[in-house]
Amino acid sequence: MEYISFAADAYLKVLDRSDARAMYSLTNRNRSYLRQWLPWVDGVTCLEDSARFIDITIQQRHRQQGIHCGIWYKGELAGVLGVHAINWPNRRTAIGYWLGEEFQGRGLMTRAVAAYLDNLVFGRWQLNRVEIAAATENRKSRAIPERLGFRLEGILRCNEFLYDHYVDHAVYGLLASEWRTNG
Repeated sequence: MEYISFAADAYLKVLDRSDARAMYSLTNRNRSYLRQWLPWVDGVTCLEDSARFIDITIQQRHRQQGIHCGIWYKGELAGVLGVHAINWPNRRTAIGYWLGEEFQGRGLMTRAVAAYLDNLVFGRWQLNRVEIAAATENRKSRAIPERLGFRLEGILRCNEFLYDHYVDHAVYGLLASEWRTNG
């Protein structure tokens, strides 16, 4: 799996080192926007930081702990989607994602996550459960699992420290048996 097409003009591509420049550029252009919700933004200060992240995802893939993909739209990197790790004994994982502000409002992330679930999480890997956690105030990120039929399973209070304050996380879950049975 190198590419997963999910629209005429959009696809997922497994991240490789050649994507570092595009990823750094996207991160840098969206720094203040992404910083609202993501704790790693200030740690990305140069091209090599993006390359190191990609190297980590390549190692993760080789250890069979998941795949990180770039979300490409009209030939441009729009965001990133992947799993944090796979718990093979319990057949579960958690998905993380981010999208540049200029690419929002097109349904890209919803369609990308659906393709990722179809092809990898419930397809190739045959996992039973997937989670998505998002800051309770991050309505755009929370809308993704809500559109895809995930169930809100709870709120984790003060779950993540973002620069100078804690944020609560809404945790959503989806079982393989529920996927594509509810619409």
